[in-house]
Amino acid sequence: MNAPLSTPADPDQLLCRIAGIGDLFAIEGEFVTGKEIPSGHINTTYKATYRKSDGTEDSYILQRINDYVFKDPRAVMRNVEKVTRHINWKVLRRVKDSAGQTLNLYPARGGRNYIDIPGDGIWRCYNYLAGTHTYDVVENTRQAYQAGFAFGSFQDLISDMNPDDIVETIPGFHHTRNRYNRLMEVAEQDPRGRLSSCRAELEFIRAREQDVDRLLDLQTKGILPTRITHNDTKINNVMLDEDTDHAVCVIDLDTVMPGLVLYDFGDMVRTVTPPTEEDEEDLSKVRMRMPMFQSIVEGYLQAAHGFLTQAEIDQLAFSGKLITLEIGIRFLTDYLEGDQYFKVSRPGHNLIRCRTQLKLVECIEQELPAMEQYVQRLARGLTRK
Repeated sequence: MNAPLSTPADPDQLLCRIAGIGDLFAIEGEFVTGKEIPSGHINTTYKATYRKSDGTEDSYILQRINDYVFKDPRAVMRNVEKVTRHINWKVLRRVKDSAGQTLNLYPARGGRNYIDIPGDGIWRCYNYLAGTHTYDVVENTRQAYQAGFAFGSFQDLISDMNPDDIVETIPGFHHTRNRYNRLMEVAEQDPRGRLSSCRAELEFIRAREQDVDRLLDLQTKGILPTRITHNDTKINNVMLDEDTDHAVCVIDLDTVMPGLVLYDFGDMVRTVTPPTEEDEEDLSKVRMRMPMFQSIVEGYLQAAHGFLTQAEIDQLAFSGKLITLEIGIRFLTDYLEGDQYFKVSRPGHNLIRCRTQLKLVECIEQELPAMEQYVQRLARGLTRK
């Protein structure tokens, strides 16, 4: 993945690289410093700081779209432009909490919202929100509520957009049946000779094959509506105020595509409810924290209940299990294929990630009846208000 375009190891070369990219955008001021932001599995991301003529400094996010993952980066940018324009237009006209808004794209010097650097791919520039931060692991129920509220607000803001106006930049991204079938094909081929190290994980997934079609079948029957969704609702894609932990902004819109809102909610369950990161090796630490789940539901339904159907509400709890299983399938597939998709930092990293997801699936299964009861009770209360 993008090996020839990796970040320079030499600090001076890195600064030159960041400054050179930043100069291609309509940024006011003189370049001061920059650094790589290493979080995230997919894109290359830099933070660049510029000093204006009055002595004040502003920072910006420079990001290269990974063209191994996104085969049509320009389509990604068209999606991002449409969604950010729609959200910011609506936020300006609403007198309400701004959670769910998004970042602003800065134009390149040629006028477009991205720059195509020969041999170095497509780059874009966002404003950097000072006074905000993100978490990789949720520390308390207040943060969990804010994550749910932020993504619920995001979905509410784009609920009136036509899904046909957005391109599916990664076809079948959440088609769990296809993900399952691909895993079984790769396992049979065993191209890297790794199957012997993960037979237990493969059998765990096989035992849950009946789950992979549930939401797809309801969508095919028209029971679950197709909407525009974020498709990567990890907690670290919500910018929180440093002082209050209130949600400020939803980021990382590359995977905005037509889909089911349940995919977004399910990924929140996967990333917010465990007390560990998604590559925790000590599986005894992995669990589903019910108070965190309840807080996600409270925040999400507070923001999104106005447009959700009862059929969508009925599947919220199950979606947590499904998406966790799906991500486990994806990590295991990538491990068997030789780590082609997700960035890895150590041997067996994707297998470790897979095992963490599957342990969380077990934990969710144990709590699923209580999760479903809580969702329905809270939804009924909101309907009566």
